[in-house]
Formats: sequence, C-alpha cells, structure tokens
Amino acid sequence: MDQLEMINRYMKDALTKDNTGHSIDHINRVLALANKILAHEKKADAFVVRAAALLHDVYDDKLYDSQEDILAAKNNMISFLLSIGVHPEMIEEITYIIDNMSWSKSLEGTQELNINGQIVQDADRLEAMGAIAITRAITYGAVKNRVLYDPEIQPHLPQNKTDYRNQKSTTINHFYEKLLLIQDKLNTDTARTISESRQQFMLSFLAQFKAEWELER
Repeated sequence: MDQLEMINRYMKDALTKDNTGHSIDHINRVLALANKILAHEKKADAFVVRAAALLHDVYDDKLYDSQEDILAAKNNMISFLLSIGVHPEMIEEITYIIDNMSWSKSLEGTQELNINGQIVQDADRLEAMGAIAITRAITYGAVKNRVLYDPEIQPHLPQNKTDYRNQKSTTINHFYEKLLLIQDKLNTDTARTISESRQQFMLSFLAQFKAEWELER
C-alpha cells in the first residue's frame, strides 16, 4: 500500500461519521477536481496536492467542539504522516495549505499559497459551487438549525472569521454571503472554466426559489 492509499484510509476513518457536508464523498470530489486541475499545472507537486486534498477536512474547526479537539486532530494527523514516512518538509507544506486555504481564513487577509495550495483551494471552492453545493448548504443549515429563508433577514458580508462563524443568517443568504462570491476568488484558469456552469446553476436555482416563495411561478 503506497502513502496516498494509507492517507486515504486515514481520512475515511476520521470522517466516516460526518453529517455536515464534509464527508468522504466530498473529499473524493475535491480530490477528483484537484486531479483535473493538476493535469494543467505541470509545476505542481502531485503528492502534496493529493495529500492535502484528502486531509483538508480532518481537523476542520466546523467539525469539532473545542480548540483542544482541533489541535488534537491536527497533531494526530501529523503523527500519522510521520509514521508512514512522509518527509517533514512535505508535512509542513500540507499543514500550511490546510491551515490557510479556507474561506474564513481569507477573511483575515490574503494568505500566500503556492501552486500546490492554490489547486487544493480551488478544488475545495469548486465543491461549494453548483448543484451539489446547493444540497450541501441545505444539509449544513439543517444540521446547524439554520433558517432556510427569511426575506426580512438581509445578507451580511462578514468582516472577519469570528463574524463569519457566529453570524445569524439563513441558508439562502449564505449564497450571497459566500457561494456566489467564490468565482472571483479562484486561482487557476482551469477552475474558472469549471466554475462557469456551476455559477449559472446557482443563480438559476435562486431565481426559481424566490419566484416559488413569492408564488410568481
């Protein structure tokens, strides 16, 4: 079994019970998207990209109740990577990508990512666009007891990570607060091309949703 196969198994053990939209099928799609972008980015390190794509949610703060649990999950991952012989410099790069690729992290200022990090970031962000992204947003909102839609609650663009995590919004507003903004933040030409149909699908969904809500159609 090679290192990526062992990393894949580790990821499955860590995320097997997730019900927030950060599950194994999400990781598999991020990996597939990363591979698609990799095919056009010859200067990237394929191992680093694939490892970071597989592990990017293993210690995501949305999946844990405390900073102690997040740190423990991160340290467990690092120990695992060392145990299977991944070079410490590669582990450092993988953890840097994971620590700095998220949307909430970008609200704290632009994080410098090399091409490896940009590919993983684009792959994860593409997963937040399109048809599956709509179902993930609704699923996550339900798990967090978020109101689906309330026309009295206007979208609010968060100014920092704390604001992003703690704001009381609706699932539909989340499209205007994040999902529709992703396209302009993509790094690679390949990701921007993939994003076109996904962006249009979300816009069509929102138009249909609001029309039905207001009984116009």
